Parts: sequence; C-alpha cells; structure tokens
Amino acid sequence: MFYELAAPTWGPEEIDAAKRVIESTFTTMGAEVKAFETEFAAYFGAKHGIMVNSGSSANLIATAALCFKTERPLARGDEVIVPVLSWATTYHPLQQYGLKLRFVDIALETLNMDVAQLEAALTPATRAIVAVSILGNPAALDVIRAFADRHGLYLIEDNCESMDAELGGKKCGTFGHLNTFSFFFSHHISTMEGGIVLTDDDELAHLCRSLRAHGWTRDLPPDSPVYSRKSADHYEAYRFILPGYNVRPLEIEAAIGRQQLKKLAGFTAVRRRNLALFQSLFQGDERFIIQRENGKSSAFSFTIILNPARNPDRNAVFVALTEADIGYRIITGGNFLRHDVLKFYDYDVVGGAAPNADIAHDYGFFVGNHPFDLEPQIRRLHDVLTTVCK
Repeated sequence: MFYELAAPTWGPEEIDAAKRVIESTFTTMGAEVKAFETEFAAYFGAKHGIMVNSGSSANLIATAALCFKTERPLARGDEVIVPVLSWATTYHPLQQYGLKLRFVDIALETLNMDVAQLEAALTPATRAIVAVSILGNPAALDVIRAFADRHGLYLIEDNCESMDAELGGKKCGTFGHLNTFSFFFSHHISTMEGGIVLTDDDELAHLCRSLRAHGWTRDLPPDSPVYSRKSADHYEAYRFILPGYNVRPLEIEAAIGRQQLKKLAGFTAVRRRNLALFQSLFQGDERFIIQRENGKSSAFSFTIILNPARNPDRNAVFVALTEADIGYRIITGGNFLRHDVLKFYDYDVVGGAAPNADIAHDYGFFVGNHPFDLEPQIRRLHDVLTTVCK
C-alpha cells in the first residue's frame, strides 16, 4: 500500500537481539525483562517498571492493584471518571472489578477528555479517574492530576497511544499513581506484543509484580510491603497472596524492547517532523478539524474530522482514499457509548450525552504516521482530500 496505517520499525539490532535470546534457550521472563524494566523506567524518570504481555494487561493489573491496596482500596460500586473516547481495554478492567464508570465527553479540538466537565462528573462515590492522551496528543494531565489530588482520587494514566509525548516539559506516562504503556506492533516502539506499568509507589509496584504472575510472592523481596514472609523454606517461592493472572512478558520481547528504546527519541523526532508538514497543509482549512496540539505530541497518527457544518460525504472520502491506496480507520475506538458491550457495564454519562465524541465517531478517521519521512504520502493525502471535499 502507498500509505500504510502501520509500518515495521525493526532493524538488524532487533533481529540480532531476538536471535540471541533464542540461541540462549532461556525464553521465559528473566534477565532481559528486568533490564528492560529498569531502562524504560529510567527513560521516564520513574521508580518502578513492571513489564507485561500487552498494554491491555498493563491496564488490568493497574486497576487490580488499586483494588488490593492496604489502605483505601477501590471497591465494587466505586465510581471512576473516564473519557468517552478511548480503546476498549481502557474500560474493561474497571467493569471487571465492579466499578461504575462516569463517562465525560471529549473536547473536539484535542480529542481528549473535556476537563471543564470534571467538577460535574464528581460525586460522593467518585474514587478514581482515568486520563487518556489520544493518539500522541497529551491530555490536560496537569489539570487532571491537580483535580485528583484536590479530591483524593487515584489517577491511572493510560498512555498506551502517547509514548514520549510531553506536557510542560514532563513526560506523559508519569502523571498518574499508575501509568500504562503499550508496545504493540503499530505503537511508538514495538516488542511484538507487550506493555508496562510505571509507578513511584512501592506498594503498588509490588502488587503489580505479584498480580502479573499468578498472585505469588516469588518475584517479591522479603521486605515487600504487601506480605509478611512466614518461613525460609521452599514453600515461600510458590506462595499465593492475590487472585492474580499470568500476563508475564517473554525474554525475546524485552530484548527487542531494549533496542527499540534506544531509538525512541529519534523515532519521535521524525514523527514530529511529519506532524509539522501535516499541520502546515491542513491547519486553518475549515473543511477539516485536526487535533490541536496540547504540549508536545508524539504524533501516533494524524486525525481528521470532516467538518459537519459543511455536510460532508464521508463515504465519498473513503472511496477516494481507497482508490489512492491510503489506509484509514476509526479514531481509536470511537465513541465507546456506541458499542454493544455497554450492556454489561454499570455507567452513566455526564450531561446525558457525548455530542463531540459522536462527531468524531461519525465524521472522523485517522491515517498513519511512522518514524520515517512521509512527505509524499502526506501530500497525496492532502491532494485527495482537497479534491473530494471541494
């Protein structure tokens, strides 16, 4: 395809790292995972990194950890404020732990949670908030963290789409009590599958380590704050303290991740150069609504919303993109309220509706961005859209 939605980012370094692990014959979670956790946490200035098998699993164990805290754990029926536009596994762990979701509409110009509605979203039952930066564009994380601190709420920052973005000189994925990242094929760095949780909280880190591997104590030190060691015998290595999971990563994923991490800053710089070209072509054109950059975007992709005031024909646009060999898709997961799975949720919607998310759902799409020069692709995109949207 002339303009792909996703593209590989591996070079010979990643292939060599994978071969090295295979040749060692030690493939389960071990030294490479530990090294990658340390290096990734250091890049973001975090105290703890807990690698897992996907960003979705990172959200799962982050939610679970808050439910098993010694003091003020989340409990079934507690409310969590969430944006109405995100990926499904931002929400599913909350539902699976019996939490009620309070959906907040997005700000159309950024596609992130409309923080002007936060006070209206707050009730006496509110205990947490999930912040999501959509497709590389930082949410108002400073405002959201201040709101959480002011009201004694836990903040989970789902940063799976926005690795290496910054707000006020601070990396996204460092504003929350727990922060999650994804290493899926199409994301900023790829380990095939994979994810990680970052936190500065010792208890939450130890809970996440136990939860990712069956809920046992094997990966915890003797002075862990989440359990008391009973003996020195072989039973302790197989002692189960939490109803955990098996969401461990593989050594091969971590070895590849260590090579990808070395390239992340360069990848982001190229993505941002592509973003600058995209913005120069589309910004100010009333036919299109593109994301207003908040802070410093890491430019996962380029979002375009056809201005509904001009009565656009989105089907005609999609036909033109297909004929031009340009890939496109829905913005993240679209308006989550419009998915069938909501019948299993306990939720309500602040203000009763999410009109901006509906606009993004009905008139929006995104095209890919990659860590290499895309000038020919972006210019063809612009030519096609300016022709079909006369």
